[in-house]
Amino acid sequence: MFWQKGSLTSKTSGEGDIRKALIEARMVDCIVNMPAKLFLNTQIPASLWFLSRASTSSATGLFPRKGKEILFIDARNMGHLINRRTREFSEEDISSIAGIYHNWRNPDGDYEDVKGFCNSASIERVKELDYVLTPGRYVGLPDDEDNFDFNERFTALKAEFEEQLKEEERLNRLILDNLNKIRLPGESKP
Repeated sequence: MFWQKGSLTSKTSGEGDIRKALIEARMVDCIVNMPAKLFLNTQIPASLWFLSRASTSSATGLFPRKGKEILFIDARNMGHLINRRTREFSEEDISSIAGIYHNWRNPDGDYEDVKGFCNSASIERVKELDYVLTPGRYVGLPDDEDNFDFNERFTALKAEFEEQLKEEERLNRLILDNLNKIRLPGESKP
């Protein structure tokens, strides 16, 4: 099911109550945040809701997460622009999202949460966050892959800034010297 992104958080027009009822009925299986410009009829980001009416006590045991967790996928940074107004998913993008979902649903799958991309959150966690279904709240921010050292970076930036201040002072003196060389008509020479 495709919904406007605001439906993940809004409480106007009873949307909060509808979300709560869907979650309490254990019907929300997965939420995927989509990027802007993906659909031709709207430029705004949208979300995909995977809903399921399957019983929470499935006799086959095929879906052990059903009713206990919701999968959140943040795909806002996926796809590529094909022109100024339209974004498109590659086959790899689609396979990545589908693979995450199928591995999560499959009891023998190798699903793992990926910080900044996907997270399997318990229904209790969703309740704690007032039934807001924005994937970003659950997936978090991606881990920086570089080993960022604040002290080292701060020291380098401070030294660079001090050099820029010295250069600014030199350039200001040069500008003033050149301005002083300019004589306007009717101005006497010193």
